Parts: sequence; structure tokens; C-alpha cells
Amino acid sequence: MTAAVDIHEAVKRYGSVTALHRVDLSISDNEFFTLLGPSGCGKTTLLRMIAGFEDVTEGEVRLFGENIARLEPNRRPVNTVFQHYALFPHMTVIENVAFGLKMKGVDAATRRGRAGRMLDMVHLSAFADRMPDQLSGGQQQRVALARALAPEPKVLLLDEPLSALDLKLRQAMRVELKQLQQDTGITFIFVTHDQEEALTMSDRIAVMSEGRVQQVGTARDIYEAPVNRFVADFIGETNLLEVDVARVEGGTAEVVLPGGHRITCPSATTAPGRHHLSIRPERISLSAEADLTATVDRVVYLGTDLQVMVRLEGGTPFSLRMQNAARVSPPEPGATVGLHLEEGAARLLAD
Repeated sequence: MTAAVDIHEAVKRYGSVTALHRVDLSISDNEFFTLLGPSGCGKTTLLRMIAGFEDVTEGEVRLFGENIARLEPNRRPVNTVFQHYALFPHMTVIENVAFGLKMKGVDAATRRGRAGRMLDMVHLSAFADRMPDQLSGGQQQRVALARALAPEPKVLLLDEPLSALDLKLRQAMRVELKQLQQDTGITFIFVTHDQEEALTMSDRIAVMSEGRVQQVGTARDIYEAPVNRFVADFIGETNLLEVDVARVEGGTAEVVLPGGHRITCPSATTAPGRHHLSIRPERISLSAEADLTATVDRVVYLGTDLQVMVRLEGGTPFSLRMQNAARVSPPEPGATVGLHLEEGAARLLAD
């Protein structure tokens, strides 16, 4: 598969502070690729290096094989959609969308035709002659997307473009963004700190922390098979238990749980000893055939399901999810319960 963007040994320093530590990534053509991580992890810095807004201290950034690390931003075949839409308030919607084409010297008829097609794509043709202040936040975001797509960039960079929208609009725009990427065939590189956004839209995700890429994979890979504590804890909810590892062989570990029960599970480490185990709350059920014994602290109503907060022997906090159904009777606070782990529910982490 053709690589749209290749990042090799990329380093970014600001004086004595290193924001990115020798980052290596290969992003395929026509891929929806997400850079995910908390504030300060380096994801926006990396995006700005691809765009040309930040210099590369060391390493290479290649676009379809060409090293663009020293190429000026306006000469790169990429476009950026920012968190703040930055629409021109004195221009109509269609004039905003056509602006980039005008700067490239495209004739009036051609740019109006292409801008019109972009507005069709984002379902805003009926708003072509309105001013930006006559649009909702979600509509303004779609105009910004249409404006970025109009010059037909090879790569579209999106820097947390949904963060200013309310929950319902964000959910709707996720679907639209993914559909736009598939319809245009353009490589999308999306920056977010929102795990749900990343999981629902991405072909692949790079999880970042402290200027380093921790793991790259599909949403299922990242969620089901995290490589370390940071990834396991950052993506969704998980229970992290410190456990003794008796044996590791062929990617499978024998683990001693609190209370002495032994299980086998997939392992991201090859070394016996003291390690952390990740167990997702939805992969645990109440059962008399228990892998763990716990005391119920409280039950939290979440609408579609119930979160049962418990404490294991020794006082370690732990949680599980139960479906909210008429037939389900949640346990009472103070009750002693047995917890059963689904097969494959636990994963031993590298650190």
C-alpha cells in the first residue's frame, strides 16, 4: 500500500525541551489516521510539522516519497482544518469555500463550480449565499471542511475540529467526517484527545504520550491488546491490577490474581515477575464460579448499563459493567460477590 506520509526519526526541540522524541510513523494513502493522546503529548506539534508550521529539528517528513521537511507550508499539497473555523465574516459561504482556489489563480467559473460541489458534499448547497454568522456551529464546521477540501489536497490535516461542538453535533460530525474521507479518497490525519472519536472513525490510531508514540494499530488492536499501562488506562475504562507472573511462554502468561486464583492470559511482556494486568469492566460478570471475590461499594446507574464498584480482597478498587435490563438484579452495597473473567478478558502489560 502506498504511503501518503512517512515520518522517520522526527525530533522537535524548543531550546532544552524536547517535544517529540524520534517519532516513526507510516500513514497510508486513503487512510483515516488519528493521533490520539492527552494535552501536551506532542500530537499537535507532529501535525504542525507535517503542515510546515513547525520546523523539524531532526529526521524526515516525506509526502508520497518526497522529503518535505524543509518545504514552505504553501508549497505542500496539504490543507488544515483547525479547532476554530476562522471563516471570513465578510464573505458568503460559497466565497469562503472558493477562497483557496482564488489564491491559486483558478478562474471564477471553475472555482465556483468546484466550491458548489464541495457544498453538495457537506449538504450545505442551500446555504451558499448566507454569511457565516447565519450558520450554526456544526454548519460552520462543515463550511471549513468544504473550504479545506476544495483545492483537492493530497492530505487533509484536522486539529481537534470537533471539540467546540456539543455532544450531539460531535456524534453526527463523526459519521460525516468518515463518509467524507471515504467519498474523497483523501488521506485524513486527525488529532484528538477524545478516545471515542478515535475509536469510531479511524482506520488506525497512534496513541501518544510525552512526545513518543506508544502504540499504533486499529481501534480493536488498541482497545483489546494494549501494550502498556498508559495505553490500557487511556483508551476506554480498565481495571489495572498488580499481579505476580509465574510463567510467560509463547505470548501467554500464567498469572496469580489477588486471593491466589491462577489464570492464563495474553501477554505483552516476556518476563516473569511483578507486572500489571488490564481487565475491561464489560468483560467481567457476577458468578458463583469466581476468579475474584469482592465486596460491593456502590452501583452507578448509567442508562444503558450499570457500573458496579467493588473492592477486592486487600481493598483494591475494581469495577464491572452490567447490562441494564429488567431481568438484571444489581447487588446491594456491602454484599460479597464473586467475579468471573471472560476468556481473554485479561491482558498482561509490558510496563
